[in-house]
Amino acid sequence: MDIKQLKYLIALDQTKHFGQAAALCHITQPTLSMRIRRLEEELDLELIARSQRFEGFTEAGERILAWAKTVLAAHDGLHAEAANCRGQLVGSLRIGMVPLASQNPMQLIKPLAEMFPELRFQVLSMTSEQIIDQLNRNQLDLGMCYVDQVNTAYFDVIEMNSTDLGVLYDRRFFDFAEQEVRWESLSNIPLGLLSKGMHYRHSIDLSFGSKGLVPQTVIESNSTFHLIQAVTSGLCCAIMPLNSGLEELNEQLSIVPIEKAVVHSPLGLLKRKQEPYSAMTDQCFAEARNIFNQ
Repeated sequence: MDIKQLKYLIALDQTKHFGQAAALCHITQPTLSMRIRRLEEELDLELIARSQRFEGFTEAGERILAWAKTVLAAHDGLHAEAANCRGQLVGSLRIGMVPLASQNPMQLIKPLAEMFPELRFQVLSMTSEQIIDQLNRNQLDLGMCYVDQVNTAYFDVIEMNSTDLGVLYDRRFFDFAEQEVRWESLSNIPLGLLSKGMHYRHSIDLSFGSKGLVPQTVIESNSTFHLIQAVTSGLCCAIMPLNSGLEELNEQLSIVPIEKAVVHSPLGLLKRKQEPYSAMTDQCFAEARNIFNQ
């Protein structure tokens, strides 16, 4: 077994296609298939469900894939640590974020990129539960999520400002003359909302429910991008975090605060306390503390 075989397995998970996975790894498809077959023989397990095309991973394959990701992350961390010992900060900082967090990730990423030009970034949209799980598995370096149920014995936490809410709208289709919108007014407006089951959506539902109101939800999505598309098409307005910079994406977009509207769960940036974690993660977390304290 070697690290390349694990990379091929992960590439297949990313692309769901043998040919595309091979292209991603800069090898031929027969070579990729042969190397994965050898891995299966060595482990004495069938990892891939095969027919004429890729059909997915077997149950055993899913479990081995999770370990492969952990091993590859440790491999990359080792190289980043060696570079750090040479006085460089290089590698890929993996950041998990809940959708519609009040903090624009560029408030963290841009200063870090300016400080460490060789650093690269992966930003992934996940639920708080997924972020905590992947931090525990060392598949993320940092996570920005809701921390009301986080055990601080296992995580270092930088607390963020509370998430105040506003109505994002396109001025070509809607107009809000007031400086603050009341929840009662929102119940008469077509809305695009984040999917049910997520902290952010739960706070919105609580606010409507506490006033005996039912929102006119015309579209739900777990994607911020799709909600913004719905807004710019004139289909609806959307309840979004204030100070997130979303209104700057389009000159026709505006956001107006909602009266006494805040996400009830506190937001925080997390780094796991348990080693191994890289010097890159440790230094970026320390710099994040300075950035957010400013």
